[in-house]
Amino acid sequence: MSKQINTPTGRPRSTHADQAIIQATLDLLAEVGYQSMSIEAIASRAGVGKTTIYRRYSSKEELVADAIESLRADLTIPDTGSFWGDMDIAIKNAAKKILSPLGRQTLALIISTASSNPQFAQVYWTKYTMPRREAFAKVLQRAKARGEIDKDADVDLIFDLLSGSLYYAIIFKPTAEPVETYMRRIVNILLQGIGTD
Repeated sequence: MSKQINTPTGRPRSTHADQAIIQATLDLLAEVGYQSMSIEAIASRAGVGKTTIYRRYSSKEELVADAIESLRADLTIPDTGSFWGDMDIAIKNAAKKILSPLGRQTLALIISTASSNPQFAQVYWTKYTMPRREAFAKVLQRAKARGEIDKDADVDLIFDLLSGSLYYAIIFKPTAEPVETYMRRIVNILLQGIGTD
């Protein structure tokens, strides 16, 4: 959840206003892009005052990160009892989200904005990337406990390598094979370096 800047006294926060703000943010991201959108435009589109937004968010970066986060699925990766079973679910879910038209647009927005706006990059890292790192770490910790990967494998680095490979596959399409197949090959090659055999 987003950090609430001021705790309102009196009427409880409006769920309708929350939803309207998030939807207006997503709509304007798609229409004009991050750099051109403003809190004023978001407020106008959502039918709320600027103060309503500033009671919820400290900056445009935080609001945009929260809006993007609202599009994402549950972080939990089920325990199938095997490394590959878990990985196949993780890869399938990631590819499904990122390959949708909105997913592609969101990825382009994240890369372009984060590379030029350190504040947005930091907010996005904290709100989006770190929770996913932690969820993925659980998959690898289970694999370590089952003896499927080396107990000293660097789980954060593995996440970084797989995330980078997924973004690369989406942006540059280096192969005609499905993204899921490409990512499974990447994991297989990586596993050869971290496996116990």
